[in-house]
Amino acid sequence: MSTAHSRAAAKAMISPAVLLLLCWMIVPLSMTVYFSFLSYNLLMPGMEDWIGLTNYEYFLTDPAFFAALSNTLLLVCGVLLITVVGGILLALLLDQPFFGQGIVRILVIAPFFVMPTVSALVWKNMFMNPVNGLFAYLAKFLGLAPFDFLAHAPLLSIILIVAWGWLPFATLILLTALQSLNPEELEAAEMDGAGSLSRFFYIVLPHLARAVTVVVLIQTIFLLSVFAEILVTTNGGPGTASTNITYLVYAQSLLQFDVGGGSAGGIVAVVLANIVAFFLMRMIGKNLEA
Repeated sequence: MSTAHSRAAAKAMISPAVLLLLCWMIVPLSMTVYFSFLSYNLLMPGMEDWIGLTNYEYFLTDPAFFAALSNTLLLVCGVLLITVVGGILLALLLDQPFFGQGIVRILVIAPFFVMPTVSALVWKNMFMNPVNGLFAYLAKFLGLAPFDFLAHAPLLSIILIVAWGWLPFATLILLTALQSLNPEELEAAEMDGAGSLSRFFYIVLPHLARAVTVVVLIQTIFLLSVFAEILVTTNGGPGTASTNITYLVYAQSLLQFDVGGGSAGGIVAVVLANIVAFFLMRMIGKNLEA
């Protein structure tokens, strides 16, 4: 069989999957774009009207949007800070030889496989509950008043819950990168009189730069759409204190039954996510070329 025939056969076999994927993505996106130009409320079926860009204007000028955008950025940056710094420290710890190393690595990675809803419920009821939670018992043991995290520090609580779930992922990627470091470089630096901090900042950290970039890229894409943790714990409150853009779209569409406004918010969220992904891809491309 010629090369041309082989390529044609490969394209013919791949085309059904490609068409299915395109339909899976394009049809819902096209419907969302269409609905975003309508005054479409689920409580008033058959009353749809074409209103153009009014939904976008309302969504982008809503004070809740700016609060949600700020919360989204704080959530992403906070989780990235905790997971990258914590991931590097855990990777350095797990890279050292000690008894039960394999079991400890499995335990460290295990939270990544817990569903976000389950982890949020565990944190809400077992750790952050101001009456029966573990943190409340520790506060009482130390003679302090229990602190209601979800009521008085809702966004920080969401950041901690989400970071707990993503920390194993960052640790795994960084540990893999750390194990590819040539130990002879560290030995040579140590023989030249370099201390532990110097070896870390001038050898280990530059070696982990690409892995850190990959962690930041992948996590950012997913963190922009955090939803389950907010729904289970705070419902975006108090007020909009823990509302991100994803939850704001949900509230607009399914709590206020405004499909048109929610669709406009969904398109805005997709555009913002693609802008962030574009700059992150450029950043990771430069790091890989370096």
